[in-house]
Amino acid sequence: MTADQPPDHEQIRRAVTARYSGLARAARAGQRVTDCDPGPFAAGCFGAAGYGDTGELPEGALRATLGCGNPVAVAELRPGETVLDLGSGGGIDVLLSARRVVPGGKAYGLDGAPDMITLARENATQAGVTNAEFLHGHIEDIPLPDGHADVVISNCVINLSADKPRVLAETFRVLRPGGRLGISDVIADDGLDPAQRAEAEQQTGCTTGTLTAAEYRSLLLASGFTSVHITATQDAEPGLRSAIIQATRPAAPSGILIRPMRAGDADQVLAIYQAGLDTGDASFETTAPTWDDFDQVKLTLHRYVAVSVTGEVLGWIAASTVSPRTVYRGVIEHSVYVHPDKQGQGMGAALLEVLVSSAETAGIWTIQTGIFPENTPSLRLHQRAGFRVVGTRQRIGSHHGRWRDVILLERRSTLSGT
Repeated sequence: MTADQPPDHEQIRRAVTARYSGLARAARAGQRVTDCDPGPFAAGCFGAAGYGDTGELPEGALRATLGCGNPVAVAELRPGETVLDLGSGGGIDVLLSARRVVPGGKAYGLDGAPDMITLARENATQAGVTNAEFLHGHIEDIPLPDGHADVVISNCVINLSADKPRVLAETFRVLRPGGRLGISDVIADDGLDPAQRAEAEQQTGCTTGTLTAAEYRSLLLASGFTSVHITATQDAEPGLRSAIIQATRPAAPSGILIRPMRAGDADQVLAIYQAGLDTGDASFETTAPTWDDFDQVKLTLHRYVAVSVTGEVLGWIAASTVSPRTVYRGVIEHSVYVHPDKQGQGMGAALLEVLVSSAETAGIWTIQTGIFPENTPSLRLHQRAGFRVVGTRQRIGSHHGRWRDVILLERRSTLSGT
């Protein structure tokens, strides 16, 4: 494969599967295994050394622990929850999770290496854990239905995938609204020389490539996650470090899902847009734009739809830049529209909450909007969401033959620009 050719995902996946099947067989034979330069394991950065509560776990689970952190420690698992571990290996994180979600909860482990599944099942039996289930499959195609898990964890596995956007999209799909992502992974420093980075990745076992914190954040936002937090923990190789990555699938009213807006939503989004314009109190515009115009203006990482369980779009929110000048790079303006028959059900508030979270994740410090004084429901909605009235722009434009005022509101970030 040359630099100009796309990666052969299936070939890479077969190679990773074969590699970890061999490690599982070695672990079952009583060997302590590593999947990279043993330095990070010896230094206590990788493997079982990162755990503090392994006393009751089988030795076989500890021998096959190949992670770069302890995602269970930050997953905030609660009794009754369903948790999924992507790339569960010998099962240590599944077994620890299974303990924390009793009574009533369940822990799944997913791994592509059949020998790892066998090893993990043996370890679960030896540990007497009955609320764990190990699935054979791939993290790019998770064999669970939509909205099945409360929490997804993973330990130093996503870097092994050749299709990381697909992994994160699948993770988003299987999480319930309000579900949480808590993973350990290896990330690269910004600006690392490509040759140095490739050498460090090989030494650390990240043979399919790492992401920087900024790249991880962008992929998570593009998948629909918000409230993204990335915390570096331990140095691995020069320019690489382990990190905890946390994110949330947006919560929504009962029976509603909030996800990123797609091109396939265009007709429904624009119909709701037009219905709002037809009220006469939503905007100075009188006709919704074409999808091409809408798509060019609205920021890709800050546009969402609220949909029913059948996929019908019931509302949307989107943002655009205020100015191309560098000083305003952290200032955006937004619009939020809900289908006329679905107003008053909490969708507008949920969409605003998602936008605020995605904006803060991206380092945006001000969200602004202009609202007609007559549109009191929208004014109340925004003020409840933390927007403050900056002032009134009197007779700023003519609309349907009369000059109208606009109330300017803004919300300042509590994280950026403070």
